[in-house]
Amino acid sequence: MIHVINGANLNLLGKREPEVYGARTLSDLMSELATFAKKNNIETDFFQSNHEGAIIDYIQQFEPGTKIIINPGALAHTSIALRDCISGTQVNAVEVHISNIYAREDFRHFSYLSGVCKGVISGLGTECYKMALLYLSERY
Repeated sequence: MIHVINGANLNLLGKREPEVYGARTLSDLMSELATFAKKNNIETDFFQSNHEGAIIDYIQQFEPGTKIIINPGALAHTSIALRDCISGTQVNAVEVHISNIYAREDFRHFSYLSGVCKGVISGLGTECYKMALLYLSERY
């Protein structure tokens, strides 16, 4: 099982800055990812919240070694608590960002989560989710 977690404002995909994030909604993206996962015999679960605490509570239910893909949105740049949660639960996490955070505003160039994740995929659009899914399924 690979848990796909989307954070703050990802529920606005398709509406918020389509020139940056594209026209597909989060529902479209997760449906496409579920189909891709099924074709690759990977079981998935999806969660989205705009609330830091809800995401932390969700991750804290997992055993060490659980596989997660997390697009924390802006929480990547602000949340030490989310970093501590990923580190403390010892999940195998891959951080993803649809946009290239290094080609955007300076404050987006740093992520508190990156140092406790197995990898980071940024700037490759929604394909980053598929890449993370394959990586986790093959490596962990």
